[in-house]
Amino acid sequence: MKAQQLKWGFLIVLALIWGSSFILIKKGLIGLSAFQLGSLRIIFCALFLLIIGFKSVTQIPMHKWKYVAITAMFGTFIPAYLFAIAQTQINSSVSSILNSLTPLNTLILGALVFGLDFKRTQIFGVIVGLVGTMLLIFNGAVNNPGQNYWYTILVLIASVCYATNVNLIKKYLSDMKPLTITTGNFLVMLVPAFCILLFTDFFSVIHVEKVKHSMLFVALLGIVGTGIANVLFYKLIQISSPVFATSVTYLIPVVAFFWGLLDNEMLTPVQFVGAFIILVGVYLSSKK
Repeated sequence: MKAQQLKWGFLIVLALIWGSSFILIKKGLIGLSAFQLGSLRIIFCALFLLIIGFKSVTQIPMHKWKYVAITAMFGTFIPAYLFAIAQTQINSSVSSILNSLTPLNTLILGALVFGLDFKRTQIFGVIVGLVGTMLLIFNGAVNNPGQNYWYTILVLIASVCYATNVNLIKKYLSDMKPLTITTGNFLVMLVPAFCILLFTDFFSVIHVEKVKHSMLFVALLGIVGTGIANVLFYKLIQISSPVFATSVTYLIPVVAFFWGLLDNEMLTPVQFVGAFIILVGVYLSSKK
């Protein structure tokens, strides 16, 4: 009974952390550019993971480092910047809903590229999810002329990156511990992220109060929203199952929506319907 309560506790905590990530990105963008935010998010998380998991990096075989580098690019590096750029134009709640398409994209890529089996129900789920996505995006574009909904494409690309990462890890790195993979990922990303930060005006504006304030949100995003959350997620998988652990996907948009509501964001009734259709599609596509 204790383990049962513990896994539900982890699930709720993860939903709260990851559901809050989108509003943290929004707050971080007040004083930082998208590229500054993406770089700092990676740097903060990398430093945290290297402190707690540096010894585990020595367990990575030399021939596996190329896969660690590739999964770093698809799993974090590219999405970190894409989400930040996208949220300069679209609401955080919309971004979180589109992010929930990751399991659906994982199925599509797994079937088309990696040769994984799928069922008819899952194909139906993909179609349903795509219908919901189109409804959410097109209705949002019509009702929010001040926002550029073409930027939702960046979130969709980020979702595909996440899906690619899941399939790559499953195929090439499934024999390694999650903390080892994650720490290796961020070790690879640390230098490129710092180089990108150097090419911005960050170090000339770091003394500005607004920038310092935004950095606190990004530090929370990197350390808690990425570093600590990953550790909790891996623990959740150990005490439950991958199927139960990935059900956090359905809770993240709910948390993100309420944060958006507190920050004066609002979805139209049609967008609510679209969001619900997306989650139904994700559920059907993930069903075994």
